[in-house]
Amino acid sequence: MRLPFRRLRHAAVFQQLGPGLVTGAADDDPSGIATYSQAGAQFGYGMLWTMPLTYPLMTAVQMLCAQVGRVTGRGLAENMGQILPRWLVTLLVALLFVANTINIGADVAAMGEAAALAGGGHAHLFTLLFVAVSLTLQLFVPYHRYVRFLKWLTMALFAYVAVLFAVQVDWAQAAAGLVMPKLHLDGAAVTMIVAIFGTTISPYLFFWQSAQEVEEVEGDPDAQPLKEAPQQARKAFKRIRLDTFVGMAMSNLIALAIMISTAATLHATGKTDIGTAADAAKALEPVAGPFAFALFSLGIIGTGLLAVPVLAGSAAYAIGESRGWKCGLENKPWEAVGFYAIITLSTVLGLGIVVSPLDPMKALFWSAVINGIAAVPIMIGLMLVAQSRDRMGHFRAARSLRVFGWLATAVMAAAAFAMLFFH
Repeated sequence: MRLPFRRLRHAAVFQQLGPGLVTGAADDDPSGIATYSQAGAQFGYGMLWTMPLTYPLMTAVQMLCAQVGRVTGRGLAENMGQILPRWLVTLLVALLFVANTINIGADVAAMGEAAALAGGGHAHLFTLLFVAVSLTLQLFVPYHRYVRFLKWLTMALFAYVAVLFAVQVDWAQAAAGLVMPKLHLDGAAVTMIVAIFGTTISPYLFFWQSAQEVEEVEGDPDAQPLKEAPQQARKAFKRIRLDTFVGMAMSNLIALAIMISTAATLHATGKTDIGTAADAAKALEPVAGPFAFALFSLGIIGTGLLAVPVLAGSAAYAIGESRGWKCGLENKPWEAVGFYAIITLSTVLGLGIVVSPLDPMKALFWSAVINGIAAVPIMIGLMLVAQSRDRMGHFRAARSLRVFGWLATAVMAAAAFAMLFFH
């Protein structure tokens, strides 16, 4: 009798995971995989310490975003519009749209390349297929069904954990890299640190998790915004904490797995220059064998299918909320025309980047620059909303969350300054 009970308990825990789990998994998109692969290939185990450092910061920020959505029943952009000047919010969401569109282009290109490497065929044809699948799901599958698909897609990330068992890892060096950074802080090292921070604490994740909390409320007839139903707060906050802690832990665990596997293989054999996630998979095959290569490629495709709708959706939520449009994946396309138009436009323009003469890696760099600059005022806006009694009522953010939230904002401001200074 104990085994069925344990299974039921595990199923109940998994059921509580949603926006935080999907957000954390989407953080490890193909562009993020490329960043972590480059960190492992170029610096070996020397960048592992960034993950324990970013974990409490990203957790605090995403928990604040979730609480804003759950307490007010409104997304982050709409709440920011009540505190920041309208022109500033418009500028920030426009920058988010540009950065997300470039990111989508880089992600779908990496997915197509990975599929072509693993199964043969033309990369552009696979890219078109992935874009078609992603758009179809977003446009025609109701959110309450779609979110289950996204949750199960997070399992693709464990391909990177499996890679660790297919390569030889110096675990003593890896453990030392987690707690004792040994780096010469030159331009290359600082740029990589900035890239890692920009990948783990990304603006599109803020808007997505906040909006998904709103979707959860609207999809549950018994749920209401906590300002209107304070009796639901204890259960709601408990779920948000579990969801966010698990989601961000999963994100950082996968990032560590990618860094360690590439450090143990590519860095150890002198392959220190990785351009894309597909390049990392290709470089792994002769060093770590076909099994590691296949797992790495599977992870790129799975995380891309997860991240592309999050990137497109977060831009649509941000723009739609700031303009007062009807938003939400639970609506039909003809019920929220502007919202779905942004999703379609962002995805199609991202596909256009793939077939254009633009260098996708240079485009991705400028996307990171835009994200790094936009993240700071967005995070300031988030903190002002989270500690506002007018917006949050009795549920303004706890002191510990405010401390970590402002600390994360300061770190991102320093990262943005360093990115501009070194380039």
